[in-house]
Amino acid sequence: MNSNNSKTNMTSAAKDSLHQFKMETAREVGVTLKEGYNGDLTSRQAGSIGGQMVKKLIERAENSL
Repeated sequence: MNSNNSKTNMTSAAKDSLHQFKMETAREVGVTLKEGYNGDLTSRQAGSIGGQMVKKLIERAENSL
């Protein structure tokens, strides 16, 4: 694999887990996601999902130390 390649190959299980994590997080912050394209989300909505995901990942990492 080319080390300059910015795309990362994920397994199907990893993709499914990440999708589930995103959907759960969206529900927690009150954003309704559809399956497929969600281009109608505002930047604030999308950012709240991503920000909450990062927060939860950091908490999990700190708890595992």
